[in-house]
Amino acid sequence: QVQLLESGGGLVQAGGSLRLSCAASGRTFGSYAMGWFRQAPGKEREFVAAISYANGVTAYTDSVKGRFTISRDNAKNTVYLQMNSLKPEDTAGYYCAAASAYRTLALDHRADYWGQGTQVTVSS
Repeated sequence: QVQLLESGGGLVQAGGSLRLSCAASGRTFGSYAMGWFRQAPGKEREFVAAISYANGVTAYTDSVKGRFTISRDNAKNTVYLQMNSLKPEDTAGYYCAAASAYRTLALDHRADYWGQGTQVTVSS
């Protein structure tokens, strides 16, 4: 079992930045691929980014490429999502996710474990 706890959400103006953090506990963090998803009101949850557990391979949805960066610190059992040049359409609940296989997150856009989410609101 893996427990995930997100933090770092908030209200920011368009063009601003936020860094989300996700602290993991439970089974060995370093053996899991990690990712971020988001869900806006009235919309389905969508994949945002993923990072592999060993060599730092990453994947992003097209709408955030060049603006968001996913990273992880295995010593701290934490994964981050640095979000720059935020847009109002980035407003959503952001969810941390973990999977035993990288492709589950990056290709299948599914996860084995989910966090409770943190709200990001971007004002215009």
